[in-house]
Amino acid sequence: MSGEKILLVDDEQDIVELLEYNLRKEGYQVRTALNGQEALKIASSYKPDLVILDVMMPVMDGMQTCEALRKSPNHNGVIIAMLTARAEDYSQIAGFDAGADDYITKPVKPKVLVSRVKALLRRGTSVIGIPDENLSIVINRDKYLVIKEGNEFNLPKKEFELLNLLYSQPGSVFTRQNILSSVWGDEVVVGDRTIDVHIRKLREKLGSEHFVTIKGVGYKFQH
Repeated sequence: MSGEKILLVDDEQDIVELLEYNLRKEGYQVRTALNGQEALKIASSYKPDLVILDVMMPVMDGMQTCEALRKSPNHNGVIIAMLTARAEDYSQIAGFDAGADDYITKPVKPKVLVSRVKALLRRGTSVIGIPDENLSIVINRDKYLVIKEGNEFNLPKKEFELLNLLYSQPGSVFTRQNILSSVWGDEVVVGDRTIDVHIRKLREKLGSEHFVTIKGVGYKFQH
């Protein structure tokens, strides 16, 4: 039994009940909410390991809720997956821009969702970072912090893991396949544009000089 805490947020009660039942069967602790505002109240005391957010909800939608969670220091390192019937590429990009780690399209079979949840939670604890105070960017894996020039950055989980991977071997080129396998895992299906979006966000926050594109191959990190 796993015991990780999941917050499931969707305004469709039948979907919530079905997914909650299947997640509980796998041993997860599950709390539910019907809109983003309710979810934020629950998250403040529940401290979930993973939040599954529907995008289209009343009161406060999934994008707004995701952004609010990312801005809160109380939720450092929480994994956020967007759950929505909207499969358009622009919607996925918007989700990643808001700080989401993954994007799951409805309708989703419970077994598929459970598999994705397992993959996300497993990847969330698999990356190892080694802080070095002499470097321009310092990664504190225990606190899930990135420090640059005295400024602290709380990155979304997948941005953090991507940075941690590139940072682990400065100057070495990581192919797109290496990155997808190491950060997202074989069970999570994402496209090349997902990597590009995450690299763009890292460049915006930490400086474009640290992330070098090797055309047709992948990316490398440099201090």
